[in-house]
Amino acid sequence: MRIANTNIPDNKQIWVSLTHLFGIGEKTSKNILKSVKIADNKKTGTLTESEQDLIRKYIQQHFKVEGDLREEIYNNIKTLKEIGCYRGIRHKKRLPVRGGRTKTNARTFKGRKPPVGATKKK
Repeated sequence: MRIANTNIPDNKQIWVSLTHLFGIGEKTSKNILKSVKIADNKKTGTLTESEQDLIRKYIQQHFKVEGDLREEIYNNIKTLKEIGCYRGIRHKKRLPVRGGRTKTNARTFKGRKPPVGATKKK
């Protein structure tokens, strides 16, 4: 099955398969299936074409997913950087934006530490 230019797995329950879309989590996927009136424990591969179309149309009408959502997030961060607010400055400096310790943690955001003693002295 293909939704928003993304293949979702056929061998899993439909609520799990929908979570493979960027922007849809467990709760949202169960709410989608409830509103479309499809059992959430049904396997994705066993859905009929009409059921697949219902899910596609509902997601397209009510949610931003995948590329559109990623673009919106990118634009929001770009705006923060341009106006020079605190969060924008933190994004520019590649530091944690929402607080958090920076003396030791924050390696995910700051990147790898350079190895000690690996550089040549001039």
